[in-house]
Amino acid sequence: MSEITLTDNEQRAAEEIFGERLPLAQRYVEHLATSGIERGLIGPREVPRLWARHVLNCAVVQEFIEPNARVADVGSGAGLPGLCLAIARPDLHVTLIEPLERRVIWLTEVVEDLGLENVTILRSRAEQAVGEVQADVVTARAVSALVGLLDITLPILRGTGQLLALKGRSAAEEITKAKKKLNRYGARQTDILIAGESLMEEPTTVVRVQL
Repeated sequence: MSEITLTDNEQRAAEEIFGERLPLAQRYVEHLATSGIERGLIGPREVPRLWARHVLNCAVVQEFIEPNARVADVGSGAGLPGLCLAIARPDLHVTLIEPLERRVIWLTEVVEDLGLENVTILRSRAEQAVGEVQADVVTARAVSALVGLLDITLPILRGTGQLLALKGRSAAEEITKAKKKLNRYGARQTDILIAGESLMEEPTTVVRVQL
């Protein structure tokens, strides 16, 4: 694991975000860097930046989630951001929604190895999970543009709660393109939030849609 080194800033951020559960986060990163690459969930070039670009980038979103919330992570893939949130916040109950069997198998192995009792894994398309999952918050990262993402995330909330979509520089443009659909779903408020500003050199941009 010599390639996975943290800068001093990343180490401080990891300690603040994960606290006493930092060893679990480190173990998760080991899974990403080994079997995650072998099974095609993570590209090999991502190994040196697994902490900064992926794990910390996702985990800081926890600052926008209320205590004891039920979180549904749509298109969970390698557990980003769902597993990061579940490790950082043992008070949350996180459901990882992932349609691809090979990813579900990997997620199951990782959750069992880490002993995460606050995680449920559902092999399903997001559209089919409506009614099966109870959620206060839906999260998504690298799933689709906001205008398409709304159709597969907001119905899970069943009229109340919030979507936290991890986005990049295109966030404002995506909101503009999704305006009509946001109105159709009865979104009360849509904001661009910055997570981890005091912790990270490159903080995380989040689009929050509140119903």
